[in-house]
Amino acid sequence: MSSNPVTDNSATASEQTDMSGIGKSRAAIDRDLKAIIADVLGLDADDVNEFTPETGLFGDLPELDSMAVAGLLTEMEDRLDIVIEDDDVDGEMLETYGGLLAFAEAKIIEG
Repeated sequence: MSSNPVTDNSATASEQTDMSGIGKSRAAIDRDLKAIIADVLGLDADDVNEFTPETGLFGDLPELDSMAVAGLLTEMEDRLDIVIEDDDVDGEMLETYGGLLAFAEAKIIEG
């Protein structure tokens, strides 16, 4: 008997649910958050894809002013399917990309 190779039609690794029980993997959240930032702030997607956890956001990106913060958080709620309460928002979460990513991950886990 010869075996036929199995074609894997599943989602890519970054789109699959990880084993911690959250709905998205860290790579998928990272990808989605970077897309949200690029869309809301009108930044080049290639530039945003270069963001590291240390990349400064509020105070470092002129596009991210107080009005843009509101739009960014609203878009995060819509596209990441999370709820962000006023009490959740502080300067630390918006200081760096890593802080915002950690915040998004925590909200997704919180469900």
